[in-house]
Amino acid sequence: MANKRFITQIIATISTNSYLKGFFEGKIFQGKTKNICVPGLNCYSCPGAIGSCPIGSLQTVINNARYKISYYVLGLIALFGVVFGRFICGWLCPFGWIQELIYKTPLKKIKWDKKLKYSKYLKYGILIVFVLWLPSLVNELGVASPTFCKYICPAGTLEASLPLLATNSPLREIIGGLFYWKLFLLVALIFFSMILYRPFCYAICPLGAIYSVFNKISYYQIKVDNTKCIECKQCQQICKYDIYTAFDLKNSECIRCGDCVNICPTEALSMGFDLKKKK
Repeated sequence: MANKRFITQIIATISTNSYLKGFFEGKIFQGKTKNICVPGLNCYSCPGAIGSCPIGSLQTVINNARYKISYYVLGLIALFGVVFGRFICGWLCPFGWIQELIYKTPLKKIKWDKKLKYSKYLKYGILIVFVLWLPSLVNELGVASPTFCKYICPAGTLEASLPLLATNSPLREIIGGLFYWKLFLLVALIFFSMILYRPFCYAICPLGAIYSVFNKISYYQIKVDNTKCIECKQCQQICKYDIYTAFDLKNSECIRCGDCVNICPTEALSMGFDLKKKK
């Protein structure tokens, strides 16, 4: 399953950033598919992006004086959440995969223990303040400001700002303090990603916060056969988020990576769509 997930992550990253011409020309793709949100966190301004980021789209239209609020964006995010939950984080999110690659750096790792677990609530605060509230304070032109993308999101710095600056010289002449602030956040995240497993996903990502809410009701779930479970806790020992999966199947932080399913000695755990859910 680990190999399948790795291949799926590569395919998801390439398919959502398949406009390769943009990387060479330093231009953003403007095709019709940009009107569609991709499931994972992938910057709209990435030169290769062929779709929109759900969080960026949500900020742009929320409480906009012209459109009020986009039920299309909310509905699409809800659809992704109900069907997949945080499976999207573990299998389909490009920025999550990038953090996993950085985590392979041969340094001593820190596990998400009880003290660090409180940091998971930070992403809900970021969702409420920077994605929902501040963008609702529209300016005099009736346009909402994408505050999370503008002041926090390191994915935008890595996927959009750096590639565009590398190939678009006029942009390099107008960079200022905001760019260096976001570059600092990106460098800090890269450092923490070397020693902590996917710190942005766990503590900061507002899209992860949204999918966390749906994790308990999504159709894609981890299931346990209680007749086979011997309570060995190997699923918790292998879990990089320290989740005792067999007794906490619907944990909001579980990204459905499948490590617990692979390690289970009695094959008590399985993962897939629960099509028997009641309406």
